[in-house]
Amino acid sequence: MINLPEIEAAIKKLPENDIRHLAAWLEEYLEQMWDEQIETDLVSGKLDRLIAKAEADIAENRVQDIDEILNNS
Repeated sequence: MINLPEIEAAIKKLPENDIRHLAAWLEEYLEQMWDEQIETDLVSGKLDRLIAKAEADIAENRVQDIDEILNNS
């Protein structure tokens, strides 16, 4: 099995265009992994408490518009 140092060494031998393509592919792959993790956590109920709190905050009007937050920083 190939290990990380071997992969890093192989990447260093690639042309710049291939490295940029690989970086874009890795970014997309990581985003896909993140989406899958969120979906798994959602289905398993791990996010239920956070969702309930957000819904309660919205119902009680304890929220701020994102533009207000960004403009006050």
